[in-house]
Amino acid sequence: MARYTGYLAPLRNHIDTFSTPFYWVANIPQQVTDWFDRNIVSRQSLIEENQRLVKESLIQRAELQRMDALASENSRLRALMNSSELLKDKVLIAELIGISPDPKVHKVIVNKGRKDGVYVGQAVLDAFGLMGQVVVATYHTAEVLFITDDSHAIPVQINRNNVRTVIEGIGDLYQLRLRYVPSTMDIVEGDVLVSSGLGGRFPAGYPVATVDSVNHDPGKSFASVYARPTAQLNRSRHVLLVFSDNDINTDIVESDIVGSEQ
Repeated sequence: MARYTGYLAPLRNHIDTFSTPFYWVANIPQQVTDWFDRNIVSRQSLIEENQRLVKESLIQRAELQRMDALASENSRLRALMNSSELLKDKVLIAELIGISPDPKVHKVIVNKGRKDGVYVGQAVLDAFGLMGQVVVATYHTAEVLFITDDSHAIPVQINRNNVRTVIEGIGDLYQLRLRYVPSTMDIVEGDVLVSSGLGGRFPAGYPVATVDSVNHDPGKSFASVYARPTAQLNRSRHVLLVFSDNDINTDIVESDIVGSEQ
């Protein structure tokens, strides 16, 4: 049986004290490894976390933008549906799916065609006013010519006094011109022009434009009158195709047609 005495204890203490630095030196590689593991791994984790957060932020921003777009579209659709409820005519809701590549031609394509009862000459509205008419109708789609096209003209009347005149496009989405307005005609800035129904192409009473300027030249028989379209020609995505009772095709899907009772 081994016996332990305290005689060598001081010597062991000196040896332990002397050998401690060697243990520290010997442990340096492990400490360095642990330090790198903690710091490098933590930095890499932070980088990965930052990248993940950036990605999530971009996704959320995109979703937010989409939600804003959907909210705006819903607002426009509500306005369109509210306006359709005020119409005495039957209407078909259509969506714009294309525009003319020629900037001089004010024409768009909608996703309704002959299969839906669409016909050439049919009036097209948005929630704010008359946009134009159908000029080409294929089986699935239709081409709509805007009232601002320089080949388009429409009989109108001043809503304030029922004075009739003709308004024409000049190739500007934001401006129309009135034809042959006598200098003595009772027309002023701010007058609302509505479709007169003459000619049988457009139903009567739909807003067309608001008079912007009236200029009288003493040396001319006619005044120079310009007006601003009430329809949002460069913004509206959904439109109303207007039917009279005699124009409705019995093959049209009823859920696509809305209108008020006569």
